[in-house]
Amino acid sequence: MLTGEVEHWWMSMKSIMEERGEPATWEAFQGKFLSEYFPDNVRYAKEVEFLQLTQGGKSVAEYAEKFKHLSRFYTLPLDEEWRCRKFENGLYGDIRLMVAPLSIKDFAALVEKARVMEKMKNEVQSQRPQQSLRIGGPSGSKPRHEEWRRPYDRPHHQSQGSRVLPPQQGRVQCYICGGPHLRSACPRMEGYRRCNNYGKEGHFEKDCPILARAATRPLVQAPHQHHR
Repeated sequence: MLTGEVEHWWMSMKSIMEERGEPATWEAFQGKFLSEYFPDNVRYAKEVEFLQLTQGGKSVAEYAEKFKHLSRFYTLPLDEEWRCRKFENGLYGDIRLMVAPLSIKDFAALVEKARVMEKMKNEVQSQRPQQSLRIGGPSGSKPRHEEWRRPYDRPHHQSQGSRVLPPQQGRVQCYICGGPHLRSACPRMEGYRRCNNYGKEGHFEKDCPILARAATRPLVQAPHQHHR
């Protein structure tokens, strides 16, 4: 069964053993082979990996296969109950809470029960209704981005008919309608000021400067006419 580099190694090692008069028995081959390709420091690392093994992000089946593979490198005797407790303690939290009270002492039965619990857990999670993240009006729809804009935000451009005109620098321009006046004097704004006396914009009749000047102007008397 040896191929490649291992085959060349064994042919050389077997020749050395024959020159020394050492019989090429199975036990001798195992000792030479493990010493060459599986030294003690690697075996110790595998044993530590087994002791630290947990399910983590693996499924129960994947965890069980890894557990059985690494348990071969544990140097101390493994009884069935100890294997069950070691496997059980490494299970994912929710599954361990469901399996631990059963106190199963047969390793194969424990693995099967853990797989059943895992399947039930996944089915329950998949059946939970998805919570709606939509916010807004009575329909629950999320408001569009434009609806969140403040009423006094300036638009990025002004429109006139079918053409889009950028604001001109050095020119007074309303950000509401694009007219040649300040925003406070815009006819579209609530509370727009217009004089009822002369129709002028920007003030009310009570603040009209023309009426104020007329009220303070002295009256000019007409000359007396002499009647004959």
